[in-house]
Amino acid sequence: MGKKGTSVLKRQRELKKAEKAAQKRERRTDEPRAEGQGQRVASHDDLRGYGLVEDEEPDTRERH
Repeated sequence: MGKKGTSVLKRQRELKKAEKAAQKRERRTDEPRAEGQGQRVASHDDLRGYGLVEDEEPDTRERH
């Protein structure tokens, strides 16, 4: 058999890349999305760990 031309190899690479992208898209649509997945809020303990708040507990009472 003869040597494959570069255009054939390029076409094979592009096909493989397109198939991989299609599989990735399919996996994303199959996975159930958790509510609030895109929004993450740090807890008071997280903020304290980063040194952004004092060690005292937050005041949960409403101020008037």
